[in-house]
Amino acid sequence: MQKSSRVRRRPSKSLLGLALAGATATMLLSACSFSMQDAQCSGGEYPVLAVNGSGGACVEDGQEPPKGYARYPEGKVPEYVDDKWDKYWNTHTLDENGKIITIPEGQ
Repeated sequence: MQKSSRVRRRPSKSLLGLALAGATATMLLSACSFSMQDAQCSGGEYPVLAVNGSGGACVEDGQEPPKGYARYPEGKVPEYVDDKWDKYWNTHTLDENGKIITIPEGQ
């Protein structure tokens, strides 16, 4: 009976480096699939916009908007900074009657 002449080898450093690089790339790519957008308001708050002007604020859930502010129209509420509705409301607002108007230049 002959002994096996097979020798156990340790993986080379380049193979370990390649495996580590692959694992790192996988983690980074999967992290990019999560939303990293900034919310308009913190939890327990909702966004409101300035009437007849630009700007907005966040109000505690269950509270009414302060004087000079209004709730966004249903279905047109921005959720994240630079989302579709946030960009829209940078150039539009509500007048004192709740009608959507374009913000005059310079405001």
